[in-house]
Order: sequence, then C-alpha cells, then structure tokens
Amino acid sequence: MFDKIIHFSINNKLVIGFFTLGIIVWGAYSLSNLPIDAQPDITNNQVQIFTLSPNLGAIEVEQFITSPIELSMGNIPRVVERRSLSRSGLSAVTLVFDDDVDIYWARQQIAERISEVDISPDLGKPEMSPVSTGMGEIYQYTLHTKPGYEKKYSLTDLRTIQDWIVRAQLAGTPGIAEINAWGGFVKQYEVAVNNEQLNAVGVSMSEIFAALESNNESSGGSYIESKDNALFIRGLGQVKSLSDIENIVIKNIGGIPVLVKDVAIVRFGSTPRYGAITRNATGEVVAGLTLMLKGENFNEVIREVKSKVALIQKSLPEGVVIEPFIDRTELVGRAIHTVKKNLIEGALIVIFVLVLLLGNWRAGLVVASVIPLSMLFAFSMMRLFGVSGNLMSLGAIDFGLIVDGAVIIVESVVHRITMKGLDNSQTSKLSQQQMDKEVQKSASILMKSAVFGQLIILIVYLPLLTLVGIEGKMFKPMAQTVVFAIVGAFILSLTYVPMISSLFLSRKTEHKRNFSDRIMNALERIYLPALNAALKIKGIVVVSAIGLFAISMWIFSTLGGEFIPTLEEGDFALEVRLIRGTSLTKSVETFTQMEKVLQKEIPEIKEIVSKIGSAEIPSDPMPIEGGDVMLAMKPKDQWVSAKTKEEMIEKIQSVLAVFPGLEVEVSQPMQMRFNELISGVKQDVAIKIFGDDLDVLSAQANQVAGLISTVTGVDHPKVEKVTGLPQIFVEYNRAKIAQYGLTISDLNTILRTAYAGNVAGTV
Repeated sequence: MFDKIIHFSINNKLVIGFFTLGIIVWGAYSLSNLPIDAQPDITNNQVQIFTLSPNLGAIEVEQFITSPIELSMGNIPRVVERRSLSRSGLSAVTLVFDDDVDIYWARQQIAERISEVDISPDLGKPEMSPVSTGMGEIYQYTLHTKPGYEKKYSLTDLRTIQDWIVRAQLAGTPGIAEINAWGGFVKQYEVAVNNEQLNAVGVSMSEIFAALESNNESSGGSYIESKDNALFIRGLGQVKSLSDIENIVIKNIGGIPVLVKDVAIVRFGSTPRYGAITRNATGEVVAGLTLMLKGENFNEVIREVKSKVALIQKSLPEGVVIEPFIDRTELVGRAIHTVKKNLIEGALIVIFVLVLLLGNWRAGLVVASVIPLSMLFAFSMMRLFGVSGNLMSLGAIDFGLIVDGAVIIVESVVHRITMKGLDNSQTSKLSQQQMDKEVQKSASILMKSAVFGQLIILIVYLPLLTLVGIEGKMFKPMAQTVVFAIVGAFILSLTYVPMISSLFLSRKTEHKRNFSDRIMNALERIYLPALNAALKIKGIVVVSAIGLFAISMWIFSTLGGEFIPTLEEGDFALEVRLIRGTSLTKSVETFTQMEKVLQKEIPEIKEIVSKIGSAEIPSDPMPIEGGDVMLAMKPKDQWVSAKTKEEMIEKIQSVLAVFPGLEVEVSQPMQMRFNELISGVKQDVAIKIFGDDLDVLSAQANQVAGLISTVTGVDHPKVEKVTGLPQIFVEYNRAKIAQYGLTISDLNTILRTAYAGNVAGTV
C-alpha cells in the first residue's frame, strides 16, 4: 500500500501540491482560532450549591440547610465526591461528577433535587454556582476614584455603579458566565425603628412590617374603551423615595393616623456584608470578577471583555475608573512567548544540524520543510479534537522526532543518486523521469524502516492517552499533540517528501567531498575502534550497562517528585487568616496595614489588592477574618530585593512576620484557585479528619499538625479552625413567653429584624 501511495505522489505532483496547500490553509486557519491558555484546565467536573442565610449560625446552617441539601443529592448518579462547608450565614455544597458527564445534565439533576429540598424560604434560597472552572477568573478589576474625587463617591456609590452600569454591560459579553461583585455597600432603604416610640403609640413590629408590605405595590386594571381608543389602567402604588416610606400609615388610632416616620427613622442603608476589597493601602474599593464560561476560547472571550471595558469606561461618571489587577492575558502571553521561543530555536537547531550532516543544503531544506507542515497539521487536529495550545501541549513537541522519517527517505535518495553516478560515470545528470524512478525506489525500500521508527515513538505516548482524572487533563494534551505531529509527519513522508524530493533535489550524480564528509569520517575514526573494542569485551560492556542502569534508578528514587508541574505565574497570592472572630472592620484595617508594609519593604510590587471575606457569589467562601492578598509583581528582570521566586516568598513571609497572630500562606493566583476547587483547600497537601464532635476534631487536628511538622519539607502546618468563634446566645424563658402571650416566632422575628434586618419589599 505504501508503494502505491508513493508512486501516486510522484506521478501526480500537482495533486500532492494542492494537498499540501490544503494542509497549510487549514492549519493556518486552525492556528488563528486555536484556544490558547497558559496550561491545561485541570479543574474537576463540579457544581457548587450556595445558600446565603444571614439569620443562622454555623450549627443551624449545617442542620437546616447543608444536611437537607446533601441528603437530597445522595441519589444523583455518577457523583464521585461530595463535600460541604457550613459557616455562619453561608452553606456551600460541592458535587464532583465523572469527567465525561455533561455539565448541563448535572446541573439539571441538581436543580430537580433543589426544588424538592425542604428549606424554609426565610432561611435562604439554594443557588448553583456559575458554569465556570478554575481557569475561569480571567479578568479581575477594581472600581475606584481618581485622585481628588475620593470624597465625591462613597463605597455605596461605587457598588451601585458596579451593579447597574459595569455589570449590566459586561453581562452580555459572549463567553462570560457571571460577573461577580466584591466589596462596597449594596444600597437599600432602611427603616430604623425607635422602641420607645413604638411602645408609646402601641405599635408592634409585625404591624410596621405588614404596613410596609401592603403599601408598596403596583397593579394593572386591564383597559377601558374611550371612543376609538383603548386606555390601559395602571395603579402606581410602589414607593419611590424616602418620603413615600415615611408617610405610610401603620394604623389609625382614634382617627389619628400613625405614620412610619412617627416611630422610625427612614434612611439609606446597606445590606449586611461578608466581604470587602482594599487596594494599595488606600482603603476600600469595589471589585468585579469576570468568570469565563466553561469550554470557551480564552483568546476570544478576553478580547471581548477588554473591548467592553474600554467602552464602559467612557460611560462611567467623571472621576471613576476601572483598573484590572489580574489579567490572564499577561500570563498567557508570557507562556506562549516561551513556547514560541523554544519552538523557533529548536527548529533552527534541527535545520542547522540537518544541513550540516546531510552535506546537501537542498536535502536539508526538504527535510526541514516537514517541520512547519507537520505543525500545521497538528494545529488542525488540535482544533478538531478540542486541545488548547499551552505550555504542556506545545512545549512537548520534539522536532527531531518529527523529521525522523523524512531524514531516512531524503538521505536514501541522495545516497542512491550519488551511487548512480559512481556506477555509471557517463551519467552526470538524471532526467526528470529517471529522478522520479530513483526517488520512488529509495522511498519504497526504506519506508518500512521509517514507519517502524515513527510507530515506536507513537507507542511510547500511547499510555499517556489512557490517563484519566487530573493527570489525564494535564498530560493527555501533550501526548495528543505529539501524536498529531508525528502522524502528520508520517503522512507527509508518504506524499509530500517523495514529491518534493523528485522536484527539488539536485539531479546531478557528481559528488564533491564536503565538510559533512569530513565530520562523518572523523566520527568514524573514533567510533569504529570503540565498537571493535566493545565487541571484544562483551561481558564487561553488558555488566557496565546494568550497573549504570541500577545507579540511574537509585538517583531517580532520590530525586523526589511532584504530581503537577508548578507554572511560574509571575504574581503572588497570599492566603491570610487573622485571629478567629475578628470583625470585618478590623480585618479591613489590618489588611490595609499589611499592604502599606509590603509596599514599603518590597519595591518589586506593582499593585496590591486584598480580597477579604466572600464575594456576592461565594465561590471562594472565606470568613470575614480571612482573605487573599493579590500581589501584582513587576517583571522579574526589575527585581532588586530578591533574584528568585523562592527568595521573594521568604522576603514576603519575613516582612509579614511583624503582625502578631497572622497566618500567611504564599501561593499563586491560579495555583491557589486550582487547589481549592480540586480538594476544597488552597494548600498543596491537606489532611482531612472526619467525625461528629468538633472539640475532638480540633484536638486531633492539632495532634496531626504536631506530628507532620517534623517531616522534611513541611513548613508551618496550618490547622483549620472549627471551634472558638465568639457568639452571643439568646436563650428564651418559655414560662415568661407564655405569661405574656408571645411565641418563639414573635421573638425570633424581633431578634432577626433588629440585627439582621427583614426584607419588606423592593423599591
């Protein structure tokens, strides 16, 4: 079969020419539309369920929200892992599915079960996380004021701009799953009741609530016909201002109406918040996180996002700016630049060696031309099979493997033409017909050897194609790309190489001694005596080989290992925890002080943004005493206080050591997000202990931390706090409740309304 293909290729040069042109066009188009990223997305196939319940503590959240949700999700098929987090005001349940499960099918199954969960509407509404992954946070920005405008816009104003201008316009961007908001104050109308005035006029809290609910609605009254016109009737009863709320009648006592303003102060307030954003030691700002839809092309999405942001900036009020603090374009650009540099350098080295050792510049160029053609074929297959271009997939390509088959064929052709001249000195130049015949014979004779060599290489990569899970997502793209390139080179060796060899190689049979011949002769003078000597002492050679193999295996066993290679992202992310129970106000103050110290001591920092607590969509649920500090660094060639990443990490840790009670873990933004989504924790290694008694769990965790702290390579193990949160317990005296004719529900309503607030309607 191979002989027939070679024969067809040589005798139908125009057809093969168009075939090669097709590979070039298809490959160029695929390359321009190939999804590009820094590394493969190793996030597992998961769906998170969040429930916000400001009225409940951690134990109540676990009892009334988390447990019912987990029980209802128990019979969903193809779930490989379930984990949950219960915190005051927040429940987060994570379901991990098999990798081949369609994410929308999984979400449909969860949505059906959520509707069946018996959770009171007053406690919260379960919602699913956006359809995104660990690589989804492609663009994070802060919304802040220019110098001189600080007093003009409050945090409430900035949050309102974020929600109603920036978010509203970014939400329609193709490929974006969600725009998450963080920090600031969400504006609301607040009715602050005066208890003394309530008691004076005999009005209860429930009466105020009922009055607010029943005096804030609009309705329609169908339409009436007036002559030739239809007049549609609208009842406009929704409140529009503070004065409208103030003048709502609660009840009428002796013909005198009691208004809301008689017993309460109506003002603008904000919803309880569980997170904040600080920037560059200047205080609080508002942030937005754009989450890319799972499976989308990063290049296209980030281009659309940046285009939208530029347009949105023009529509913002004077003095307000959008400034990114995490833009994955820079990281991807650096990664692809590294790949491009390595590929170009590798190709040039291979071409140089080919021309040098083949001793024929035409033969060298023919073989070298297989490199870009094979790569274009690989790009086409990558786009066809959904493999993105990244450090793993493109960085693994070896041009020496690609040109292996072409070298064998072209060298055979050159050798055969030279031997033709030696056998028949009267033939100084072959005709085109003779050239075609010689190329066909040479290619046919050695094609089996070329195929065998390429087949061995393919077999080496086959085990990688069987990997599953995280390791499959990381290493399978590498194997796929190499296989695509080698298959492309094999096809070209059968078709393009014989055709172009018959056209481009010199038909002259005369061979002049050149530099390549002198190199090969010199190598032969060294190699032949060594080979003869080895053949005389076969036993010693075999024993030496076995000994070297044993030594290499011992060295390999002492090298240590790493499951996933760590990408040097260029920026740092610090996971910071303050003393348990620290208030949000104190957390903001402490993080601002940290930023000030870091900026002063580490000049390599370009920008600092601290994400404290949780965002509106708590995909990264942190307590209010914790946060992530993002350090945007200057290019590495501008570093002065440290030369390496490890030195910079030590410098950061030593700078922050002045803060008492501070727990700091230094990582990288994307690495931290991957760890959290895969295992539920942000560190590389985590030990989980399960049980019912929180005090026993805490004691066991501290014991484990003490044991592993002696292990080489372990640096300051951190124990997650599960107890010790300061709380105020309100215990009811049921006898007194019965005496006054009250109920537990009445008291809970008063307690909830007084501190957390109750929603009475929408303005």
